[in-house]
Amino acid sequence: MRMKIILECTECHERNYVTTKNKQKHPERMEVMKYCPRLKKYTLHRETK
Repeated sequence: MRMKIILECTECHERNYVTTKNKQKHPERMEVMKYCPRLKKYTLHRETK
């Protein structure tokens, strides 16, 4: 039951990453620090709808 999710940068709002997660075990939105190629630094990326 893994679903594909898209991670969006919170600063520039660019959608940079696609990953998967188990929605039954983790129903809340995912937040991770990832590298943003547009800003050339690590920023917080959040799961989009």
